[in-house]
Amino acid sequence: MVLKKNITPVLFGILLMFSFVSVAQTTKIEGRVVEQSNNQPLAYATVMLADKDTNKPISGTTTTEEGTFVLETETNNYYIKVSFIGFVTKDIRDFQVKNNSINLGTITLAEDAAQLDEVVVQAEVSRTQFKLDKRVFNVGKDISSTGMSALDVLNNVPSVNVNIEGAISLRGSSGVQVLINGKPSILTEDGGALGSITADMIESIEVITNPSAKYDAEGTSGIINIIIKKEERKGLNGSVSLNTGEPDNHSVGISLNRRSEKFNLFTQLGLGRRSYLRDSENINRNLETVTTLFNTGTDYRNEKFYNITLGTDYYLTPNDVFTLSGNFAYEVEDQPSNYNFQLFDEADALVSEWNRSEATDATNPKWQYELVYKKDFTDHEDHDLLLSATGNSFSKDQNSLFDDVTVSGEDRDAQQRTRTDFAEDNFTFKLDYMKPFSEQWSIETGAQYVMTDVSNDYEVEDWINGEFVTDTGLTNIFNYDQKVLGAYFSAAYEGEKWGLKGGLRLEQTDLKTLLETTNDANDQNYTNLFPSVHTSYKFSEAVSLQAGYSKRVYRPRMWDLNPFFNIRNSFSIRQGNPELQPEFTDSYEVTTILDIGKTSLNFGVYHRFTTDMIERITFLSEDNVSTTRPENIGTNSTVGIEFNTKYTPINWLTFNVDFNYNSFDREGTFESEVFDFKGDQWTSKLMAKFKLPANIDFEATGNYESEYKTLQGENDDIAFLDLGLRKKILNGKGVFSLGVRDAFASRYFKSFTAQGNSTNYTESTRGRFVTLGFSYGFGKGEAMEYSGGRRR
Repeated sequence: MVLKKNITPVLFGILLMFSFVSVAQTTKIEGRVVEQSNNQPLAYATVMLADKDTNKPISGTTTTEEGTFVLETETNNYYIKVSFIGFVTKDIRDFQVKNNSINLGTITLAEDAAQLDEVVVQAEVSRTQFKLDKRVFNVGKDISSTGMSALDVLNNVPSVNVNIEGAISLRGSSGVQVLINGKPSILTEDGGALGSITADMIESIEVITNPSAKYDAEGTSGIINIIIKKEERKGLNGSVSLNTGEPDNHSVGISLNRRSEKFNLFTQLGLGRRSYLRDSENINRNLETVTTLFNTGTDYRNEKFYNITLGTDYYLTPNDVFTLSGNFAYEVEDQPSNYNFQLFDEADALVSEWNRSEATDATNPKWQYELVYKKDFTDHEDHDLLLSATGNSFSKDQNSLFDDVTVSGEDRDAQQRTRTDFAEDNFTFKLDYMKPFSEQWSIETGAQYVMTDVSNDYEVEDWINGEFVTDTGLTNIFNYDQKVLGAYFSAAYEGEKWGLKGGLRLEQTDLKTLLETTNDANDQNYTNLFPSVHTSYKFSEAVSLQAGYSKRVYRPRMWDLNPFFNIRNSFSIRQGNPELQPEFTDSYEVTTILDIGKTSLNFGVYHRFTTDMIERITFLSEDNVSTTRPENIGTNSTVGIEFNTKYTPINWLTFNVDFNYNSFDREGTFESEVFDFKGDQWTSKLMAKFKLPANIDFEATGNYESEYKTLQGENDDIAFLDLGLRKKILNGKGVFSLGVRDAFASRYFKSFTAQGNSTNYTESTRGRFVTLGFSYGFGKGEAMEYSGGRRR
């Protein structure tokens, strides 16, 4: 195979890189960090070596789930600093070196009730930090997400929901921008593509419901920023994992990392195969002709994948770091489907029945590359300069054959063939600068330029008189070219009790789309200002208050604008709208944080007002074909409340609760039809974690999403349960894990739409997913519970 020939020299290159890293005489430092109040281990506490003369960091690590740590150094003029958010930092200057080894034993940290800059809700493994303009969900090893994707992890983050189709919403709104390491990515353009990021790869997830001027104005309901781990333990570290699951889900992953004083070299390899299936049912009723069309079926996505990531950090000086990394992934897809159609007349008599089958194959190469320079100035730890250039590309070569076979009644025999050549390139250039003038005052400024270039060559052919003939009405090339230039400035004051941050962002957008065959062009050029204000006040040790305002924009994506569609189900069609305009949102929120003993409660009230609201409208033709496309329709005003908490009644049981409720008022008109209506919706999540004997952990997460009105109908409620079990062996180096998503196969998506003289009912489900895995960490690596997905 060509692939094997290509991988062999890559592996040789990896080993060659590692061989260049020099190994000097080192001192080994180890110990264990626990809470002073209950002697429980502190997972993910920071252990840092600092220079005695300058107090600058030399190196560091974090503790394991058992509170233990090991690090090495080649220097000798240092002291040891142990810290964890919410606890008093401890400096250790008195220690003995024996045989190039330091054993610090058990280190106790006391809780710090006087910390004023943030409040931490400390979960058993995962935890949430509340900062001035965002919340940071630090991802632990939540068992139900083991072997699952970033979409599953997101579904466990407070305020975030992911529906059965992979669509992400924040506080019930789908206008959310998803970033990876603070930058746009190919993987975030399509929710399903986030399945290539696995749970073990994620360090933290930032939920920014009111982004400051530093961030892109894109995303009307806010920003979700996925921070990917980058291993930095010194020496050679690695991890290997094997996973299997049902439906068909098998993978192997290897991670290697080598760190010295000057270099950090890292690589990940993964390969595997997986299958997704979806059962669906559609009922189209034409009330004018009194006919009904039923169609039921199953479509599959069978995928083989191969990937490699290579990168290095080079420390030019302790304060100047260059990072160069690249990722290549290759997917081979097979997408069969089969649908049965039945047409009934006004007397419910069967008029005709036919089957429509599909055979689709596709190949998807993906590239991403990044160069980053970071400068840490010596006068203050937060005085930073960051320059980055990122490029990514994705292409798809897909061919499909559709075959309609008559079962009874009217002759429906037909064949269609489609071809898709898709290519997308994204380039992002970014500069960020932060300058503190004192412990209270600081500024941030920077600029960003994003270029997106997409071409979608789509052809449909019909079998006519013994040959395939191009359907010119459905065949075209759609080009999409968007450039966004942004610049921002913000200033912040953070005192002992009160903080204030204000900023302004300017963005200029240049968008061009073109349908080549018809020569239909749509050019948009607009410039907007996006202000933001955030403030916080600490009334007492137990009560803090945060408030914020920001203006946001949602720019239609390529698939929102492209008028052509997949004809898998030729009676249920989704297409884009080239004339679609951006929508703008003013967002306000006030959040109260109550710190009651070891329990922290987060209660918030928010309001969003959106103009040029984008809604999907469904039309049903006389021949029972339902077509859905986006349109700009009026305004939407949303008022909501949100509640999050974590409670540990006993040391082996922890509960995490997340609740969100909002009501909305829609006003709008489309083609002389009034779409004014009011409604509400709510979601809740309850996670229970149990520490069992024999080093076994068990976790159950229940989810509920209420029914809610839509522009033309309503969506049903959804309830589902995720389960997980984990067993550690070999002092935590090895981990067996079992995960069950949607344990009762109850995660159905159901919607009802009424438009004019027609109605449409849709129901779909993906069913239960079960995964079983084993992972093992070697060197100083940990078992990473890696399912073989692409690492970014």
